[in-house]
Amino acid sequence: MTYELYYWDSIQGRGEFVRLALEQAGADYIDVSRGPESKGQGVGAMFAVMESKSLPDIPLAPPFLRDGDLIISHVANILMYLGPKLGLAPEDQAERHILNGLQLTITDLVAEVHDTHHPIAVSKYYEEQRQEAKARTAEFLDNRMPKFLGYFERVLRQNPHGPAHIFGDRLTYVDLSLFQIHEGLRYAFPRATAHLDERYPHLAALRGAVMTLPNIARYLASDRRIPFNENGIFRHYPELDKEMD
Repeated sequence: MTYELYYWDSIQGRGEFVRLALEQAGADYIDVSRGPESKGQGVGAMFAVMESKSLPDIPLAPPFLRDGDLIISHVANILMYLGPKLGLAPEDQAERHILNGLQLTITDLVAEVHDTHHPIAVSKYYEEQRQEAKARTAEFLDNRMPKFLGYFERVLRQNPHGPAHIFGDRLTYVDLSLFQIHEGLRYAFPRATAHLDERYPHLAALRGAVMTLPNIARYLASDRRIPFNENGIFRHYPELDKEMD
């Protein structure tokens, strides 16, 4: 059965973490909001689910995934569901929870990245909170980004199977998510991440390995990969970026 992914039609955002897993697995899926209204798709179809007066499991916000009659929301929850089906998670249930913990840590990091440009309120434009964004971003770049990346670098280094993967001896959806984190930070803060590869060599090696996966390489070169832009999670505002010691 074809998976249906519901997310905004013009940004990578949180939906990209799910897209990468589906693309790597070669799964049959529809990016619903990007489809034609003539086929019952488009952004309107996404809102129809969220605003349903009859569905018992309506999601608050995208991304969410539909698999038959089942609707699953939240990135980490979606990936925990898809992982075993796509061959991107361990068979052991206990190990799947460990993997989910890593993905939830990525969720925390993504929230902090978002708050660099929207530290006061999501409902306000960036221009309405520019000064607060400068202060929040400085704290993120000086303290929070190194804390998160240092943690993932350490997990890779301490993997008993070697640092090629974040968990176990095979590719998982968390490897793909870390690739997206690496790419997003480099886009948003090119000056601050200029020496990222030197400081976090295992993360850099993981990024390079993911980029060369045949399915991922084809996806990155296709028009299915929406370019980073200033409407998504990772936004490049030059005034927020800075050189790092």
